Order: sequence, then structure tokens, then C-alpha cells
Amino acid sequence: MPLPPLSRRQLIQTSMATATAACLPGAARAATASVGAPLKFPRDAGAHPDFQTEWWYATGFANVAGQAAALGFQITFFRRRVASTQALESALAAKQLLFAHAAVSDVAGKTLWSDQRIARWSGKPEGANPADAAWASLADTGVVLRDWSLTRTPEGALSAQVRAADFALDLRFTETQPLLLQGEQGHSRKGPDAAQFSYYYSRPQLQVQGEIRLKGQRHVLDAGSRAWLDHEWSDALLHPQAVGWDWIGINLQDGSALTAFRVRHKDGSALWGSGSFRRGDVAVNFKPGDVVFAPERQWRSPRTQASYPVQWRISTPAGIYTVRAMFDAQELDSRNSTGAVYWEGLCELLDSADRLVGRGYLEMTGYAAPLKL
Repeated sequence: MPLPPLSRRQLIQTSMATATAACLPGAARAATASVGAPLKFPRDAGAHPDFQTEWWYATGFANVAGQAAALGFQITFFRRRVASTQALESALAAKQLLFAHAAVSDVAGKTLWSDQRIARWSGKPEGANPADAAWASLADTGVVLRDWSLTRTPEGALSAQVRAADFALDLRFTETQPLLLQGEQGHSRKGPDAAQFSYYYSRPQLQVQGEIRLKGQRHVLDAGSRAWLDHEWSDALLHPQAVGWDWIGINLQDGSALTAFRVRHKDGSALWGSGSFRRGDVAVNFKPGDVVFAPERQWRSPRTQASYPVQWRISTPAGIYTVRAMFDAQELDSRNSTGAVYWEGLCELLDSADRLVGRGYLEMTGYAAPLKL
């Protein structure tokens, strides 16, 4: 007899009990794979259920046919290993939890529309367990959580499907560039200790086709729409002194790709920072200390009273840039799934002469409260 589905409250309680940290950097237990092991594709585009935490994160800037204002979109699938159930032999044991966040940024209306999902996964392949409402492929990109999905198509593109209360995404991503291995061949340090790392690669400059439905209105994406996909997996926990991080992934208009992040102390100073810049076939990985985030303008959320820097001056070896939110109110409340409140939004990248050179996404965590999952 199939196990009855867990309630949302039970799932959240389970995830909070088994998760002791956030999805990114920190002190870690011994990794289940050797540090620096070379990544292999398409296998490493799939799930890594022996690792504690994993996520696939797609963001984009959507030019809409016949409209001057753009839309932003993000969809993220998280996987969390439940340590306490791994020894159970039952096929009905919830050995993994899958979470998903999705949002649409309406630039003209200055409104963020968001939704979230959570479900358990037995770890069995697709269709092998009738109780599963979610699953992730081990062979290639393929994550499904009920009516939300991010999968590889037979033609080799990526497809994202989301059905939410106020919006829907039906998107297709086509690669225009080789994937980008972050850090040293995909081994990305996230803290001062060698154990603090993730396996991390990006797919920048993805061409996007499809449509976004928002409050019943259909928006067909036009040429020039671009997306960015990150995929990370790790056994790492947040460093004990870290409260959150700031991150950007920017598609530049000349085809370049800029990644920059820093992990923050409670006082706002940087505990660790890094990133990369790729132009053409040449990619440069930044060293610790190469990236400096300097806030220039703050926005206070009327809902949570958290104050977020919505404009930054970011210095990197590739140049000094201004990162500016395309509108301020892009705070996402995921307390019904991962338990976090964070800022995740569409932004513009300006060069040192204040010329628009790119668009992408800015993520800021740990401002409403120290980040814990």
C-alpha cells in the first residue's frame, strides 16, 4: 500500500530537522568524492544523491514580442539528502527531499510573482516508486516535482515547465557556448578551509524561446532573451562565522559571462570571495580577495524589514562594474519550503562609464536572518 503523502508541515519539519546549513558555502564533513575529481558530462549534469545538497538554478532576461518592458524569471530545484533514512530498506522511505522555487519579475509593474514546491523522493528512478511525487535523473539534467520540471529534451536543449497560481513558464534553453567550469575545473572553493567547496559549473548565454503567462496574459519571448544555468552539489556547510552570501551571474551583451560572489560575516565584511570571467574561449578564475562588493544603495522590505543593497559597485580583475536592480521589491519568501527569505532579482550591469553592458541576476541571502536551511 503506498505511503500517504506527507503534509507541507511534516515536510518542512523533516527538512529543518535533517538540514543544518544552507545550500552554499562552509565547513564540511569529508566529501563523498575526491576533491578535484574531473567532471564528466552528461552524467554530472544529473543528480548526485550521495552528496548532502544540490541545486539547479536557471535565471533569465526575457525580451517580450511587442513590449518595451522586459520580464525576469528564475526557477530553482534543490535536492537535500535525508541522512536519517539512508539505512532504511523500504522503497517508500523519503531518502531525499526536493524543493523548488520559481518567480517572475514584472519590470513594468515593479512586482515579483513567486511560488514554491516541496516533496519527498525515495531515490528510486522515475516511475519505479508510485509514492514519489518528485524525482531527479542520475544520467543528465532531469528534475521533476509534480507539475514543475527542468529536463533535457531529445534534441539536446533544456526545457523548463512551471505551473503556479499567478504565472506559468514554458521555456526552452539552447546552448550557444560551451559550459563553464567554475573554480579549478569545476572545484569551487567557498571558504578559507579546503573542505569548504562545491562542484560547480555554469551554462551562460543560453538562448531562450517560449512563453511566460502572467495573471492570464501570454508573453511570447523574442530574440535576444538570454538565460543562465548554475548547477552545484556539495557536502559543505556554511562556515560558522558566515551569515549569507551575495552572488551575480551576468550575461554581457558582447557574449562574455561574469560570475562574482562573496560569503559574508555578520558585520557585512567578506569571509570569502571569488568568481570568473569568460570572453570568447578565454576564462579567468578570480582568486580570493580579487572581488570586492561595495554597497551603494539600500532598500528596506516593508514585509520583513530586511535591508538589502540593491545597487553595488563590484571590483573584479575583469573590470569595475555597477550592479543595479531593475526594481527594488524582488524579495522572495520561501519559508514554506526551504525556510529562507532572500532577495533574488533581475539586474543591470553598467561599466565604469555607466554604460549598460549586460543583464542577469543578483542573489542576496542572510539579510532577513542568518541563513539556515
